[in-house]
Amino acid sequence: MSFICPDKNCCLCPRLLEFRAQNTEKFPSYHNGPVESFGNLNAEILIVGLAPGLNGANQTNRPFTNDYAGDVLYPTLKKYGLARGDYQKRKDDGFELINVRVTNSVRCVPPQNKVIGDEVKNCGQYLIKEIENMPKLKIILTLGSVAHNAVLGILGYKKASFKFAHNTLHKLERHNLLMLNSYHTSRYNINTGVLTYEMFEDVVAKLLKLLTNQD
Repeated sequence: MSFICPDKNCCLCPRLLEFRAQNTEKFPSYHNGPVESFGNLNAEILIVGLAPGLNGANQTNRPFTNDYAGDVLYPTLKKYGLARGDYQKRKDDGFELINVRVTNSVRCVPPQNKVIGDEVKNCGQYLIKEIENMPKLKIILTLGSVAHNAVLGILGYKKASFKFAHNTLHKLERHNLLMLNSYHTSRYNINTGVLTYEMFEDVVAKLLKLLTNQD
C-alpha cells in the first residue's frame, strides 16, 4: 500500500536519502528504505514511534524489530494479550500483533536517531492516510514527544493545547479518538531511568482499560 508507506525510492527528504545511500554501501544486506507498518489496519490501537533504528527496523523492515526499544515493547504487548508468538527480532519470526498496529512518525532511519521538522512533515502524509484507513481505530499510543506532536500536526490540533506527559490521556474529540502518551521505550530512557519496565506496563494496562471502557 504505497499510499500508507513511502516507495522504496522515496526522495522527499534529502538528508535521509543521503544517509540511506551511505547505509546501502555500508550494510548492503539491510532493508535501507522506508519501513512498513506492522499489524492489521482493522486494529483498534495504533502505536506511533519516532523512526527506524539503524540496526533495527532499518535492517529488518519491521518497526522496533532487532532494536532495544522492541525488546521492551513487544514482550510487554504479549504479556497483556496484545501479541502472540515468540518475538525473535526478525520479520519472519511469526510474531503477531493482536488488535494493534505499529508505525513510526518518520519511516526512514535518520542520522544519530534524530529527525528534523521537515522530515516529520513530509512523512505526515503517510501517517494521516494510515489513520484514515483504520476504520476501527480508537486509541493512539504515542511513544515520545516527536510522535505526539506528529499526530497532533496531521490531525490539525494545536500542540499547545495537548502537552506531552508520560501516561497522560488526551481526547481528540473532532476525530473521536483517544491519544495516550508514553516515554519512548528506547535504551537511553531505560538506562537512565526516565522509563522503567513497570512504568511502561502501567501505560499498556491503562491502554487496555480505556479500550474496554470504550467497547
